[in-house]
Amino acid sequence: MRTKLWLPAAATVLSLLAPTAAMASAADGTSNAYEETQKASAEKADLLTKSYGTTSVQYALIDHGHIVVSGQSGVNDEKGKKPLTADTMYGIGSTSKMFTTTAVMQLVDQGKIDLDTPVVQYIPEFTMKDDRYKKITPRMLLNHSSGLNGSSLTNAFLFEDNDPYAHDTLLKQLADQTLKADPGAYSVYCNDGFTLAEILVERVSGMDFTSYIHRFITEPLEMSDTKTPLDSPNASKMAGLYYPTYEGQLPNETVNVIGTGGIYSTAEDLARFSQIFTGQAEGILSGQSVEAMEQDEYKTPLWPDDADNSIGYGLGWDSVDLYPFGDYGIKALTKGGDTILYHASLVVLPGEDMAAAVVSSGGSSTTDQLLANQMLLQALKEKGEIADFKPEKSYGKPMKADMPESVLQYAGIYGASNQTMKVGISKGGELSLSTEQAPDYPAEKYEYAADGSFRSADGNTKISFVTEDNGRTYLWTRQYASLPGLGQTALSLYSAEKLQPGDPLPAETAAAWERRDGKKYYPLNEKDTSLAYLLLPAMTLNLSEQLPGYVLDKRITGPDTAVSEVQIPGMSGRDLVNYTFYTRDGVEYLNAAGSVYVNEEAVKPIYIAKKSSVTIPSSGYAKWYTVSDKDAGKAVRVKTPANGSVAVYDEKGTCVFFSVIGGDRKVELPAKGSVVFAGDAGSKFEISLQ
Repeated sequence: MRTKLWLPAAATVLSLLAPTAAMASAADGTSNAYEETQKASAEKADLLTKSYGTTSVQYALIDHGHIVVSGQSGVNDEKGKKPLTADTMYGIGSTSKMFTTTAVMQLVDQGKIDLDTPVVQYIPEFTMKDDRYKKITPRMLLNHSSGLNGSSLTNAFLFEDNDPYAHDTLLKQLADQTLKADPGAYSVYCNDGFTLAEILVERVSGMDFTSYIHRFITEPLEMSDTKTPLDSPNASKMAGLYYPTYEGQLPNETVNVIGTGGIYSTAEDLARFSQIFTGQAEGILSGQSVEAMEQDEYKTPLWPDDADNSIGYGLGWDSVDLYPFGDYGIKALTKGGDTILYHASLVVLPGEDMAAAVVSSGGSSTTDQLLANQMLLQALKEKGEIADFKPEKSYGKPMKADMPESVLQYAGIYGASNQTMKVGISKGGELSLSTEQAPDYPAEKYEYAADGSFRSADGNTKISFVTEDNGRTYLWTRQYASLPGLGQTALSLYSAEKLQPGDPLPAETAAAWERRDGKKYYPLNEKDTSLAYLLLPAMTLNLSEQLPGYVLDKRITGPDTAVSEVQIPGMSGRDLVNYTFYTRDGVEYLNAAGSVYVNEEAVKPIYIAKKSSVTIPSSGYAKWYTVSDKDAGKAVRVKTPANGSVAVYDEKGTCVFFSVIGGDRKVELPAKGSVVFAGDAGSKFEISLQ
């Protein structure tokens, strides 16, 4: 985890286009109601689209069952012919998990599911290599404490393609996995737990998940603009999508793990959904189930001490005590969501019977949440329920203090999911934090303070070291992050775990990994419509120079295996991936969380003649090629088969052409670039030199 809040670059590919005017309406019929809140919401929504990398944003505020503020800002289609409206739909990403949680709790209300009965009693075919899986309960799926590794998302993110592969193969994927922790030991964000909960709803109810949520959630709440990919919604009703490094509007994004992150909705519909949790929607959930969802499920023995925070899991909820509302004596619940291109946040104040929902194209769930926070605080002030806004917080600038020599023992290499960092500590009390994965990024500096923590110069971040009862040592990061015009968020998380040096690798193992060091591995089993071809053409495998025997956070366990063993609650230990290499017909492959990659040594230069062709092999694996010096600069046109696509990348790995987006057009082959053909087995691509 980064110790600095990450935000997308402020500029977007559409920064020259003027945002649409925000609109507002008061459903209670009083045109002057919430006038200040309407104005402030519109101004801050405009700020998101102008300064925080958001293409478009839509927002709504509900109070005691009435939508009193609703609006949007930004651009939709690049030609400006489709204005944003209240019923423009957005992917809500992981906010979908609240629909899954609600569905499970409905079945709990009906006595069909017991939260603490093992999942295997409801899904007998659920099995894993690790016998501990038999202890996983529905509660553990919903509070992220199941011990599942994280995310089986091969072919989950597709362009306008509702292929349910990721959902349909989850049980097969899990059958080949072990757990990363004892079920119930600690809560760490886990997508697979919610896809499994989606399957649980289907098994127990006898209905597919899409039909279930429509019948029992969206229809009773009159959420007519809430759909799933299996509804095949009208793409023209979706918010326009763009990617910073690719020119032009993208097709709609389909996330095919619906209960984990695949639902589409609007801000107003999410506001209607929030009524389940404010007592305004009768008959959806019992009060007992709503209350159960709000409990602090995250408080296992492995969790940092209490501090202001935006992460603190309930059942489904990201936080059941969202900062800064506790400073006002108000309980706040939140669930955010991020797909590749869509983002969302729902913030609910159950005691106030209020909620705010924000959805966006571009940006982030963090900035969406900050806008929702600001809307709610402004409305509370306008109603006279809070006197004024609380000042932003800081831990205070460091006051120089003598550091005990014993603190030096905490220096070393720390690991988090897919990342390592070096913690250096000087005898003079300075801590430096750097990452191997970004060697050119300046090390962060912190000074030792009298309370035993290290503080940033601005006083907004402090770092401590905690050795837990499990014998592991953690880097505890607490931070206040302020975004001009949007307010402040707070984080308190174990951001990394100290990695222990292992014994020297046997010669055979060391040699096998040295051959892979610095090599690129290209993805093979993503579908032709996958967003992976826009985002991630290859991964580079680099051995740790700072901690021999490791590759990223993974400890090398044999010539062809490496295992991530970190146990970090919250976010930094999510989505652990183990590496397994194998050789077939002299070609080395890598399997990582169900995704298959091929060593760059098997990727040969493409042959460009006046007429040439490429055929997908019987394995169905994509075919990768490099661009030789003699073919660099040549212009080609590729005739793609019905179920096939081609993508072209420059020397830096940036996608410059993807036929799913760009269609059939001429493309120039970049020097030292690469090309991939993906499609059904046997699909043939015709290449012509232009």
